[in-house]
Amino acid sequence: MKITYYGQNTLALKIGEFHIIVDPFITGNDLAKDKVNIKELKADYILLTHAHQDHILDAEAIAKNTSAVIVSNYEIAMHYQAKGFDVHPMNHGGSWQFAFGNVKYVNAVHTSSFPDGTYGGQPGGFVIEGEHKNIYIAGDTALTMDMKLIPLRTKLDLAILPIGDNFTMGIDDAITASDFVECNKVLGVHYDTFGYIEIDHQEAKRKFYDADKDLMLLDIGEAIEL
Repeated sequence: MKITYYGQNTLALKIGEFHIIVDPFITGNDLAKDKVNIKELKADYILLTHAHQDHILDAEAIAKNTSAVIVSNYEIAMHYQAKGFDVHPMNHGGSWQFAFGNVKYVNAVHTSSFPDGTYGGQPGGFVIEGEHKNIYIAGDTALTMDMKLIPLRTKLDLAILPIGDNFTMGIDDAITASDFVECNKVLGVHYDTFGYIEIDHQEAKRKFYDADKDLMLLDIGEAIEL
């Protein structure tokens, strides 16, 4: 499994022969827009954690270019189905065996509305079991006790957690979240994009190190393999 970071909560996953884009927000991100050409991105599926603009901005353009299936909560899926896109609706606690692996839609504590203010369903995260590696994409969320349910079902190889604070968990809560999901290998997301969520990288890494955990902060376009 290969994971490439494109800023904010945008990820490209390559699982076997399949390409998955998560929460595409590139053209509106000053940190990413000149480094990533969305027309060159490959996608068989697009996973959306919720409807906020900094998670869906480029979903339509990428789906038009790739014919990707948009996977999200029921309300978001129906929003895009009405526009003619192929979708797969999910809801909290449900799982589905996709071609690339099993996906479970799990709880997140946040809000969810489209840029025009219309209802975007309830936010969520994804637990993906694919290619003998398991990852948790938390999406935008507060620290929640529901995270303790995840390791009861799935042993994680990587937890992808928001760390920017203000709108989501910050560093200290993300450390606790990694305890809850029983995964000490963490990829930090949702930081630095706006002034509200700028972080001190060295302090963040030090806090995770002191807790005997590994925090990865990738450059835009940088990838890791599990």
